[in-house]
Amino acid sequence: DLPGPIHDFLLVFLGSGLILGGLGVVLLPSPIYSAFSLGLVLVCISLLYILSNSHFVAAAQLLIYVGAINVLIIFSVMFMNGSEKDFHLWTVG
Repeated sequence: DLPGPIHDFLLVFLGSGLILGGLGVVLLPSPIYSAFSLGLVLVCISLLYILSNSHFVAAAQLLIYVGAINVLIIFSVMFMNGSEKDFHLWTVG
């Protein structure tokens, strides 16, 4: 267990990380930046679980959501984004 002021500081720091990451998911124009911002939100949630002494839930959050789901989202966004030149060649023909 952490002392009170350190716990409060980490709680405020992770809460602000959650808010900024959530705003980044919604407001960033590029889907890849939004996916990275979603990864920040998921890591902050996992660290909040650690602060509340829920270590198993934090490990599951990191392994399942950050390690699998967010990587899958980033991979699919990077895979689907083609170059603009290829797109124009297909529309011409």
